[in-house]
Amino acid sequence: MQGRVARAFDAGWSLRQPAPFGARARVADSSDLLARALAILNEEVKLWQARRTADAWSGPILTESKADRKFKVARKAKAQSESPGDPAHIVSVRATVNGAVLSLSLDPRSSLLDVLREQLALTGTKKGCDHGQCGACTVHLDGRSVVSCLTLAVQADGRRVTTIEGLSPPGGALHPMQQAFIDYDALQCGYCTPGQIMAAVTCVSEGHATSPEQIRKYMSSNICRCGAYVGIVAAIQDAASKMHGA
Repeated sequence: MQGRVARAFDAGWSLRQPAPFGARARVADSSDLLARALAILNEEVKLWQARRTADAWSGPILTESKADRKFKVARKAKAQSESPGDPAHIVSVRATVNGAVLSLSLDPRSSLLDVLREQLALTGTKKGCDHGQCGACTVHLDGRSVVSCLTLAVQADGRRVTTIEGLSPPGGALHPMQQAFIDYDALQCGYCTPGQIMAAVTCVSEGHATSPEQIRKYMSSNICRCGAYVGIVAAIQDAASKMHGA
């Protein structure tokens, strides 16, 4: 993974929001915050390359066992992770999350998923693969589905973020899609369900729910390891009629 990141920066690639959801993915416009995050990432890649080169020239450590060396590396990494963040690496982001306008101080390298779960305690958004391949972390950014594990939190600056917690009003009726997932038993363990529902809402709102084939194609990026796909398709078809009629 680190090698791929290093090669990407060496080739002069620009880091942008990947599009595992095809037409429904949305790339944020370039901004000062995003440029700052890229600069910090680029700096860390260069440091990683320098350390790797130094390790290659240093040769084997004959006085330490592999276990001892691994322990020292792990202890050093833990100490670094527990040290206070560099103030130069903290940025201010203002975003509307589930209808509430929030001002956040963030490490610009943080993913939207980690900020939602760890800083805002919105744990309905699930961390599955952390590689943008399973769809469990799907949220809405300005009404479009994105995988939050591959979205930098700074990309939400000045934008609307909706998670599963904000899909229906507190104490109010469930969203038609949420109710349909219950009615059609479109889940088993439930871990992927928040991401499935968020993707299903945009599947309908973007006009991709006119047939079972269309639904399957649009929802193909959301994996259900329990295999509740038949119920998911039925739930989306049922909710589509109610959402259009609302």
